[in-house]
Amino acid sequence: MDLLVREKKIIKTSIAGIIVNVFLATFKALIGFFSNSIAIILDSVNNLSDVLSSAITIIGTKIALKPADKKHPLGHGRVEYISALVIGIIILYAGITSLTESIKKILSPVEPDYSYITLIIIAVAVFVKIILGLYVKANGKKLKSDSLIASGKDALMDSIISASTLIAAVIFLIWHISLEAWLGVLISFAIIKAGIETLKETISKILGERIDSDISKQVKQTIKSVDPEIYGAYDLVLNNYGPNNHIGSAHIEIPDTWSADKIDEVSRKISNEVYCKNGIIMSAIGIYSVNTKHDESALIRERVCKIVMEHKEILQMHGFYVDLNTKTMRFDIIVSFEARNMKEMFEHVVNDVKEAYPDFDVQVQFDIDISD
Repeated sequence: MDLLVREKKIIKTSIAGIIVNVFLATFKALIGFFSNSIAIILDSVNNLSDVLSSAITIIGTKIALKPADKKHPLGHGRVEYISALVIGIIILYAGITSLTESIKKILSPVEPDYSYITLIIIAVAVFVKIILGLYVKANGKKLKSDSLIASGKDALMDSIISASTLIAAVIFLIWHISLEAWLGVLISFAIIKAGIETLKETISKILGERIDSDISKQVKQTIKSVDPEIYGAYDLVLNNYGPNNHIGSAHIEIPDTWSADKIDEVSRKISNEVYCKNGIIMSAIGIYSVNTKHDESALIRERVCKIVMEHKEILQMHGFYVDLNTKTMRFDIIVSFEARNMKEMFEHVVNDVKEAYPDFDVQVQFDIDISD
């Protein structure tokens, strides 16, 4: 999707959220004030925090689309993650503030004064919030905007909060039991939980998450489709510089008979194909050469592979090459994160291969499970 089109859709969705939340916050504030309901007033304040969240989403989207410059040669896309982080902090702050006010009302209770008109307005607010939440969250997923997804989740949480205030009002009108302050505590914990979850998800993305399995497989398939003599694609690394902005690298296994000219031609073609089909910029294509001249090399590879893969903590062996003249062999192995001690497992496997081939110089590269 074109970045400008994406920006316009994110801003349009955020503006819709601002308009709806300002409308709801105003009405809820008036209802809460005249009915003396702390729960409804807190619900109103929560709507205002949504307005701020939407405003931050708009600002973050605008900054993220700033062109790359000398100081930020890979663009400003990660600002969107910072926006989501700020939204999470706002949600968490709103929850803590609400909790403080609710505890005050428990210690100094005030009886609310509901009416049936109040119930109708709250019910409409619940419906509106559900529609808004689903709309914003769906657009967030479609546009890959963490800020919109966070705002959508917050809106759906608000609908639950509004529904709970409606239930409390009905209970008061029927049985004259006030659950206001206690409901405020429950609402506050729900808001705090939503804030913490938003922060955890955003921080996880800022730290760097595992490549999505479907994307990884698609990119590797694209690489292998460029030339029938590419035996495999490995070590795919994608660095995320904002939604829809990935820069990656990978290794390919090719025949040891390829010339430098052929390698250069195929590498350029891979970069072009991956960008056109997957929207990812490939910054580097590494090379693993595969033996094609000796049957003995294939037998050695098969035996070494059997030795390596007997260990369940080893997920893959690739990049194997053996030079019978110099008595050297080299390959990479991927060690699972489930291994009790990854370094010890790696050394154990290397020693097993060295014992099987004592006359060879065994050179093994330690790899971790980066992508599927």
